[in-house]
Amino acid sequence: MALSASQVQEHLRGVAAGLLTPLNGELEIEHGKLSENAETLYQEGIRTFLATANISEYHSLSQRERIDAAETAVDALPEDTCVLAGVGGSTSNATELVREYERIGVDAMMIMPPDHTYLHEEGLLEYYRKLAAATDRPLVPYVRGFDPSIEYLGKLTRVDGIVGIKYALPDAVKLGAGVAAGDDDVVWVNGLAEPFAVAFWAEGAEGFSAGVSNFRPEVGLELFDALSNGEWERARELRNICLPYQNFRDQTGTENEIPGAISIPAVKKGLELAGLHGGEVREPIRSLSEEDERRAEELYGELDDDIARLVE
Repeated sequence: MALSASQVQEHLRGVAAGLLTPLNGELEIEHGKLSENAETLYQEGIRTFLATANISEYHSLSQRERIDAAETAVDALPEDTCVLAGVGGSTSNATELVREYERIGVDAMMIMPPDHTYLHEEGLLEYYRKLAAATDRPLVPYVRGFDPSIEYLGKLTRVDGIVGIKYALPDAVKLGAGVAAGDDDVVWVNGLAEPFAVAFWAEGAEGFSAGVSNFRPEVGLELFDALSNGEWERARELRNICLPYQNFRDQTGTENEIPGAISIPAVKKGLELAGLHGGEVREPIRSLSEEDERRAEELYGELDDDIARLVE
């Protein structure tokens, strides 16, 4: 049975790990490995999971693959978890996906950042209203890739069916203003992972999505506990050990000038170094070069040392 809206909100007040999509050499999904990753993260303490998310290569998956991958996650995880699945595209395609996710038992819908070239704030709010009308499952819009007004953020919290907002703009001041302008019963989630956890928490975020915690979840769980307990010095120290690998994710990689191009393959490499399953990536992403793989291994070794020193 799917979780209630209040139960979903309780899960948002925590660490949300993304379930990356393991792909084999033919770029087909390896569902058994996806299940094993989910089960291992659960055993290590994660209770909130983002299936078919950006980090899952959402835009490189077909509609059928999204449904199948989300179903694999739901089937692999116990009932005390929350599975949010990514939804995007046209209203009709998104509605179809919402209904399929509802059928397979997804707990909540994470509405992907709009990929339209041209946007209107009121039109985007209407998009969310139509998706909310299509399902009884809670919605969590993902705010990224555009610069909304504070008025828009306030209105977003008042759309029926929205229980949380994944905020992924590198602007803590706007987050604080959005929280102040919005309804108190919506949970704001830091969508920029560990580097922004401390600043966004101070502005009203109550949970965060994982970065390096996707493959070393103990870091994120300790960081969440430190923030919850007001242990700011420890929270900053835990945040800081994540920064080198997270900064590496922001780089362009070889033969490329676009920042962040290696973000997903870097996390997949981290999964493999942690004994989990990463696999290949689909175009338009490329795998790490040999040089970047060596750098990832160095940074993972430093992270491992810091975890041994700081995390109980």
